[in-house]
Amino acid sequence: MIGSPWDFILTIAFLFTAVVCLRVLVQHRIASRSRYEGLTDMGLIHLNHGLMSIAMIVMVWVYVIDAVTWAQVALFGVFTLSLFPLFGRTKPLAGKVDLVSHIVMDAAMIWMLAAMPLLMAGVMGGESSSAHASHHGGGAGAMISATPVWADVVNVVFIVASGAATLWWLCRFLGVRGHRLHSLCHTVMAAGMGVMLFLMNV
Repeated sequence: MIGSPWDFILTIAFLFTAVVCLRVLVQHRIASRSRYEGLTDMGLIHLNHGLMSIAMIVMVWVYVIDAVTWAQVALFGVFTLSLFPLFGRTKPLAGKVDLVSHIVMDAAMIWMLAAMPLLMAGVMGGESSSAHASHHGGGAGAMISATPVWADVVNVVFIVASGAATLWWLCRFLGVRGHRLHSLCHTVMAAGMGVMLFLMNV
């Protein structure tokens, strides 16, 4: 679905974020094996981004619609709502900004899934018109569809938001000691999200 070389670049990026997030979950499970311990706040965030990374890899290569898409929308909608109670348990301002960035990435994921047919309208319309022209020798202009202006605007908002999240996590990576792999993972996740939104709408 995404052209070369971005398909390979994004696949590598999201494989990295998936491995980091799932590794944290496995380590947490091993550490808590001797005692019952539910999913921690950090575990919830890493489960969220781990599944999101896998979903993004699928979206890079496959155009998935209908039931599968809306099942993912529902899943990440649940994740988004589950992050809001964490604000009450997070005291530092930086931690609250972290949560906002996670919610932004979830919202961007939901937008990408739900708006995929709109964002790729120009691409799909162009392919359809090319096929029509090859069979009928022109006059395919009426078949060309385009992304609505409002969808372009909303998409730009999410691209900018993803860029802001990328800069935030990059600053966390460069300026905070400890959990640097954690910060790098979220930097790559936010950057990959922004790039995906851009490439789907060009």
